[in-house]
Amino acid sequence: MQFEFATAARIIFGPGALRQVAPLAAGMGQRAFVVIGSTAKRAGPLLDQLNQQNITLTTFNVSGEPTTTLVLAGVEQAREAGCDLVIGLGGGSVLDTGKAVAALLANRGDLFDYLEVIGRGQPLTRAPAPYLAIPTTAGTGTEVTRNAVLASPEHQVKVSLRSPLMLPRLVVIDPELTCSMPPSVTASTGLDALTQVMEPYVCNAPNPLTDAICREGVQRAARSLRRAYEDGRDMASREDMCVTSLCGGLALANASLGAVHGFAGPLGGMFPAPHGVICARLLPHVMAANVRALHARAPGSPALGRYGEVARLLTGKTTATAADGVAWVQELCRDLQVPPLADYGFTGDDVPTAVAKAQKASSMKGNPIVLTETELTNILAAEMNS
Repeated sequence: MQFEFATAARIIFGPGALRQVAPLAAGMGQRAFVVIGSTAKRAGPLLDQLNQQNITLTTFNVSGEPTTTLVLAGVEQAREAGCDLVIGLGGGSVLDTGKAVAALLANRGDLFDYLEVIGRGQPLTRAPAPYLAIPTTAGTGTEVTRNAVLASPEHQVKVSLRSPLMLPRLVVIDPELTCSMPPSVTASTGLDALTQVMEPYVCNAPNPLTDAICREGVQRAARSLRRAYEDGRDMASREDMCVTSLCGGLALANASLGAVHGFAGPLGGMFPAPHGVICARLLPHVMAANVRALHARAPGSPALGRYGEVARLLTGKTTATAADGVAWVQELCRDLQVPPLADYGFTGDDVPTAVAKAQKASSMKGNPIVLTETELTNILAAEMNS
């Protein structure tokens, strides 16, 4: 048995943890490039605390999915301001933008020198500028991953800037910051988090550490995602979902993903659908396709037994089967009212292109069984018909 496990240098978790950021940041730099969402309102308390530490601030707004163009603009602004520290406060898009800016501040050259798939995929040679990641949603887990997912509009695809050097210097997870998420965002990010503790568990390259982390994440999401959706001020469920998101990030950074994320990158590049919505819409259909394919072509695969274990964790029933797990997730997705991909412009005419791109995606390589073109096509057809 051989495996590797790496994560952020330090993780601080708990309600009110945001108050610990400014003193720690002051020990890492004095000119901070602070990446935030579309408005500064949520970032106000953090900015005030940083000012009290006499840290010079340059703020940068991210209003949508991170793109190659956006990141290059951020790097230019950070360099002009002489920033020696990057802080990201927001959802996955904000955190990925900050992670990429921190990497490129220290590594000169063109962004496409380092990008996967559409770039030259060269390794980063220098450690990024110190990066502090503070999530305000519970979904992507990107605060503890070694890559930043960026959309390339000209290529109509999402790809990764990836390096072991990109793990943040400090991660602060304060569940109180997630209480303002509306139900729709709670649903899509929460189902993304659930996907990211399920796919590494059934993938073709799990390990004992990620297995334990995934089981913990699945159990917490099973008991708390619906409650967080129904009552956003339920702190216990918000804490559970923050743990699930963290578990997902730890797991995907140290194991593999699967067909849900294999589709998510291409579809996210083709249409303005949030990553979490794509994952939520595809998760039950990928589960069903994998279980059918495993029964048909690899009945002895450990992944088939793992789907049964997932079902028992989700349902709380010791007799639950893989099919019961699929049904449980299908019901949850219906109840959480995630909008169909058609709402973002996806039609049947787009299926062949999406399938072709997904087959080349790095995440698809971790799926527990190789799905045929027909099986991948049927997954998208099932999403359109559900």
